[in-house]
Amino acid sequence: MRNEGPKNPARRPRISVDIAGVELKNPVMAASGTFGYGEELVPLLDLNRLGAIITKGISLEPMEGNPPPRIVETAGGMINSIGLQNVGLQAFIREKLPFLRQFTTPVIANIFGVTVREFGELAERLDDIPGVAALEVNISCPNVAKGGVLFGADPKMAHHVVRTVRRSTHRPIIVKLSPNVTDITIIAKAVEEAGGDAISLTNTLMAMAIDVKSRRPLLRTIVGGLSGPAIKPVALRLVWQAVNAAEIPVIGIGGIMTAEDALEYIIAGARAVQVGTANFVKPTACLEIIDGIEAYLRENGFQDIGQLTGSLRIP
Repeated sequence: MRNEGPKNPARRPRISVDIAGVELKNPVMAASGTFGYGEELVPLLDLNRLGAIITKGISLEPMEGNPPPRIVETAGGMINSIGLQNVGLQAFIREKLPFLRQFTTPVIANIFGVTVREFGELAERLDDIPGVAALEVNISCPNVAKGGVLFGADPKMAHHVVRTVRRSTHRPIIVKLSPNVTDITIIAKAVEEAGGDAISLTNTLMAMAIDVKSRRPLLRTIVGGLSGPAIKPVALRLVWQAVNAAEIPVIGIGGIMTAEDALEYIIAGARAVQVGTANFVKPTACLEIIDGIEAYLRENGFQDIGQLTGSLRIP
């Protein structure tokens, strides 16, 4: 919906949004892998103020992740190669969810597998678990049955994963896409057709860094995922393309450090945003972005954030 112009600047604007049937009090979500399981941030901010919390990625069995060094700071961001370290599904249900249920903020479980069957089993086992509002399906993972090809790099494979998850759960499905593809619109349309309810975009970009003194990679795995301000222009372009290719909601991710960053994604058509790397720099970043979005709407006479969403003016 395009800007209809100022109506009542003094009135507090409505910033709640609906993503695939999940009601968020505001469009700012804490991104998976940057917020732990919520417990770590409680001393620093009120989790009830967030739009949603997306958990650290969950696999069927616990994973130790990659050996260090696995994080390196770089110009405009960071490169990580954590290796999807997590406590596993059973420990998540038994130890992490009870804590998260005490808050009013929706909890979205990020899931991943190395085979299509694992995605389906995770979705099925989480389907009736109280406290899970939706699933975020990370298809930026290697398919071990196909020689390590990323699920999200092939539209047919992406479709197969999402279709399997769709048949395994009644929960809303948010599909997290990789930027490391030739044409994001083909993947976006494939996951929509398969039954995805929303898209989150983008995951990290493949990158590396070298220590010139030792002439060795700074990451043990050599290559990792780049996040932070450096990727925002690329991620913003991908979000805009996905918004124009698919009918389902798109959630913008990538280099969001300030309210202005978030507003760019919303103007491009994103229904919500996820904040990731900024949480490491400033744990209260999400709250400042929420306040900044509301201030922008009020100062510019918008009564509802929906008036701003997709309001990009193309010559």
